[in-house]
Amino acid sequence: MSKNIEPIKLPPKGLAILAVVGPAFVWCAEYIGSGEVILATRTGAILGTGVMWAIVAGIVLKYWIGMSGARYTVCTGEGMIDMFSRMPGPKNWTVWIVLIAQFASAAISIGSLAAAAGVFVNSLVPISRYFGGWLVTIFAVAVVWAGVFDLLKMVMSFFVIIIVLGVVAVAFSVFPNLSALVQSFSMQVPGVPEWALASGVTANPWREILPLIGWSAGGFASQVWYTYWVMGAGYGATAGRNYGQPADLTALQSLTRTSAENIKGWCRVVYADATVAMLIGNVVTVSFLIAGAGILRPNQLAPEGEAVALTLSKIFSSRWGELGGFLFLLSGAAALISTQIGQLAGWPRLLADAFRICIPAFQKKFAWKTQYRLFLLFFLCTNMILVYSFGLKPVFMVKLGALLDGLLLTPLQALCLIIGLYVVMPKLLSPEAREILRPHWIFAVGLFIAFIVFGYFCMVQMPFVF
Repeated sequence: MSKNIEPIKLPPKGLAILAVVGPAFVWCAEYIGSGEVILATRTGAILGTGVMWAIVAGIVLKYWIGMSGARYTVCTGEGMIDMFSRMPGPKNWTVWIVLIAQFASAAISIGSLAAAAGVFVNSLVPISRYFGGWLVTIFAVAVVWAGVFDLLKMVMSFFVIIIVLGVVAVAFSVFPNLSALVQSFSMQVPGVPEWALASGVTANPWREILPLIGWSAGGFASQVWYTYWVMGAGYGATAGRNYGQPADLTALQSLTRTSAENIKGWCRVVYADATVAMLIGNVVTVSFLIAGAGILRPNQLAPEGEAVALTLSKIFSSRWGELGGFLFLLSGAAALISTQIGQLAGWPRLLADAFRICIPAFQKKFAWKTQYRLFLLFFLCTNMILVYSFGLKPVFMVKLGALLDGLLLTPLQALCLIIGLYVVMPKLLSPEAREILRPHWIFAVGLFIAFIVFGYFCMVQMPFVF
């Protein structure tokens, strides 16, 4: 029996599950950044709370995607990219699509964070926005390169907590009345007001809504990374395994009933963990939307261009004066930098996995750590170029990154997870384990709805947005 999977540790039960919840917080720390600080606040300022339904729907549907991917990982011990390699059809066709699309998405998304962070840094210290973006990039790459996360995470988390608690407090102070709250879930698409059109906002409201949906609870890559964070936590069949390893097929075919029951218990841990991430994502993103609608919209302010940071800071300064505005700028910069560090930790893993599968010679020639650092150098170069080219258009960059990473491949991801859970995984498991670990039909329903909804966004609305 392979020591990589057997024996499976006993899972916690009852309230003890909360003691091992952890990947959810890594997931949240990675995606609470530009999507919330910039996009949710801007959308609230322009369209009001009437689009709250879009946030909740997007996060709940991505909850099914992320949780389903994590369930597959807990049962097999391999990440989502390896699952993609097992899709029926031409060899590795899904992984090739991911590799090509994610190279572009990664460069633009990480570059958008650097551009936005540069604007925030410029509002705090007297340096140019370009130089601020470059400094953020060099700092983030250096942190990930050296692997010195712990102390920095504590400091960054402190400021992220400040901005989250602050915006929740502001949201409560301007919370919509019951009638407006009910209206916000009516699935209607509000029109862009005249004052926003006069300030340069386009008349198509989907240009604000789609990017917000794209990066609410993270994009395609975030759902892949969640399987990595689950592997790092050692849930179920991932215990004792390393990143970048396909499933141990011999061990899976030999799983006993007892081991399968233990893995099923770890699946319940994943359900709790993913639910925590979903709840945090909804509260935080909706709070930024409400704050934008309650503070910026009455003053006819839409965060844009070089003034995006100072405009956003009015959310805090309207209640706590100059000190509040300063804290927002400082905490916002910390949230963006923290998200960039999280993305620089995640995307090289994703791309290394894709290269390992599509171009095996790459893995044979370079050790995993070397591959990781090569991708970091690539993103260092692309960030420098993108910050210089689009440093004065942070909102444009953030929107583009949200569309490419958050929506472009998400329908394919949902469809592949249906195939992975109901077609691929049963073939990998022993007959006993197959029966015990068969996923409930509700996963298929959630994933199919996600496929239809995100497919509609991509096929019908996104062409007009672009």
